[in-house]
Amino acid sequence: MASDKTFYLTTPIYYVNDAPHIGHAYTTVAGDVLTRWHRQKGESVWFLTGTDEHGEKVMNTAAQNNVSPQEWCDKLVEEAWKPNWRDLNIANDDFIRTTEPRHQERVQKFLQGLKDKGFIYQGKYEGPYCIGCEEFKLPGDLDEGKCKVHGRPVEMLSEENWFFKLSAFVPQLIERYKSHPEACEPTSARNEVLAFLESKEGVSDLSISRSTFDWGIPVPWDTDQVIYVWFDALLNYATAVGLGDAPDSEGGKKFAQTWPADVHLVGKDILRFHAVIWPAMLMAAELPVPGKVFAHGWLLVGGEKMSKSKLTGIAPSDITSHFGVDAFRYYFLRAIPFGSDGSFSWEDMSARYTSELANDFGNLASRLIAMIEKYCDGKIPAVATDAGLSGLLTETVAKADAAICALDFQGGITAIMDFCKRANGYVTEKEPWAIAKDPARNQELFDVLYNTAECVRALAVLLHPIMPATTETLWAALGAQATLGSIALQKVADIATWGTLPADSVVTKGAVLFPRLEEKQ
Repeated sequence: MASDKTFYLTTPIYYVNDAPHIGHAYTTVAGDVLTRWHRQKGESVWFLTGTDEHGEKVMNTAAQNNVSPQEWCDKLVEEAWKPNWRDLNIANDDFIRTTEPRHQERVQKFLQGLKDKGFIYQGKYEGPYCIGCEEFKLPGDLDEGKCKVHGRPVEMLSEENWFFKLSAFVPQLIERYKSHPEACEPTSARNEVLAFLESKEGVSDLSISRSTFDWGIPVPWDTDQVIYVWFDALLNYATAVGLGDAPDSEGGKKFAQTWPADVHLVGKDILRFHAVIWPAMLMAAELPVPGKVFAHGWLLVGGEKMSKSKLTGIAPSDITSHFGVDAFRYYFLRAIPFGSDGSFSWEDMSARYTSELANDFGNLASRLIAMIEKYCDGKIPAVATDAGLSGLLTETVAKADAAICALDFQGGITAIMDFCKRANGYVTEKEPWAIAKDPARNQELFDVLYNTAECVRALAVLLHPIMPATTETLWAALGAQATLGSIALQKVADIATWGTLPADSVVTKGAVLFPRLEEKQ
């Protein structure tokens, strides 16, 4: 039963210094699959993504392109980021931009509140800074004077800035992760955060303003300085749902229903910001901290993290133009354990597309519809039950639900595809084409075809959050759209109810779900 609390999931907001690559798409697709799954559980869901538009890196990129930072951001968001998410069938509920007034005003109000509480003070910052990460670095973050993430030399900064008393929250943060291990996952990420919090170097207070450039949100009481881009950016998760608005206002009501976020999805390179700085900011403001920060691994190309600066950034369209959008969505969550690094391989994707999607799933659906057209006048036969398939489906739904809700996408998809293999095995064993040769065995034939159709119905619903467009096509072909309504409205809890597909539903042969791949030139 759904609670009043909305299931709230966020992706990071992405830098607009360039167009998205498949690393960005990986995070966003994962968020989309998880939120679609929760919607199919009957829950109220809010899914946020967006863009991070302030900071020195964005300012420098705009200057290199001879436009203002705002013009650069507007162009990239409208021509690259938003279209990319539409193309990948991302069903986000909101898109936050850090240059929007709703964000800027709430950030300033939040920061003023922390100053009023005594958590902000003036001081001098001296030390290494990576513009690529927009991060003040510790000695352990450097390799021969270079940022370990970007492989570039850092700059030495010396500025009079405003600081946040981050160090004051170290004991609370340690206690949180030890008493609530699920608050930072996977285990390797939590161990990394605890090691940092308990390190001899110690957690120092955070410089939260910059005075050497002006592309950012002004510090409300010191307009010669702008708010440090990460302090500004992290707040998007709360500003987008009404942070600081009056409780009886629309924003205030949204905040009460939505906050805290249930899951923040992040890449592991930005874990520390989300698992140390962000909860400390919220603790200082006496606000609830997020339920979970989940740090997934990197997509690797040639053994290196995908990066535009290293020319290893692959645009999603490079892949979707060949394999299709749904195969893209399926592959990355199926092939790589979420939380681990994984290499993208064109050959592996081709092999999985052919064996799992075209041969196992697509072929099962097309064989079924062809046989119902041939042997049953194109109508689903009377309800029948195969105890083995029915029992396995119940197990499959429970296994997939538990895995996907725990962000084990690979485990969930594997359970679903194992059921698909079993359904194929059932058809092979029963040989309905052979049964059809004996009119005395018509009832047996109809029973086999109904059981197969129920398997396909269940697979369509189970795979819908992962491959929404393909499963909608299949749903219509099964006649289920006309008899059961939209596939998106089918509930996870009802998938295993055997006999759901009504007799006499009219099937229609549609396009091949997973066409044969053209040879890649």
